[in-house]
Amino acid sequence: MFEDRRQAGQLLAKKLTSFENKSDTVVVGITRGGVIVAKEISVRLSLPLDIIVIKKIGAPLNPELAIGAVGPRNAVYWDQRLCRRLGINSFLRKQQLEIKKVERQVFEKLFRAKRKSLGIENKIIILVDDGIATGATVLCAQKYLKKEKSKGIILTAPVIAKDTFLSIKRYFDNIIVLEKASDLYAIGQFYKEFNQVDNEEVIGELSKN
Repeated sequence: MFEDRRQAGQLLAKKLTSFENKSDTVVVGITRGGVIVAKEISVRLSLPLDIIVIKKIGAPLNPELAIGAVGPRNAVYWDQRLCRRLGINSFLRKQQLEIKKVERQVFEKLFRAKRKSLGIENKIIILVDDGIATGATVLCAQKYLKKEKSKGIILTAPVIAKDTFLSIKRYFDNIIVLEKASDLYAIGQFYKEFNQVDNEEVIGELSKN
């Protein structure tokens, strides 16, 4: 069990030392919780930090269950198998997607303010989240990073569901985690402290970068 997101980031940084001070590498944290983990990695490896704003698309009757996700430049991921199992048709998907697109744009403006995105093209991206359950958000991020012609994507997180690891590993150049969990019900179960990260905390971390 991890003390908190910062300690988890410090532990991950020890597994990523081969990237220290690499001029072609950028650490990218998925907002919001992933940014706290990513900040610790970027500081310890002396690498630039950027963010990617991804909005999870929840099932209509269960918002916490991710059926997809939307990212920058209309990068969209759908869990087709889950959508079929839940009977979520194209109309419902389009409806939910439009709502989440607007929400995502609001957060993009809030977090970035006047801060421009770092260059991704021909860069190795260390993509960071605070935990990976279904994989919807990281697969959406992967689609965006590929579209932007990144040189490679190293996915890293303190914990990942074991079945998710097996199903998504082919989409990344490498996946580096501290724990593969057979029974992952909630990311917070692997942290002693797992408070919700608010917008001001994300903005504060980026302003120190």
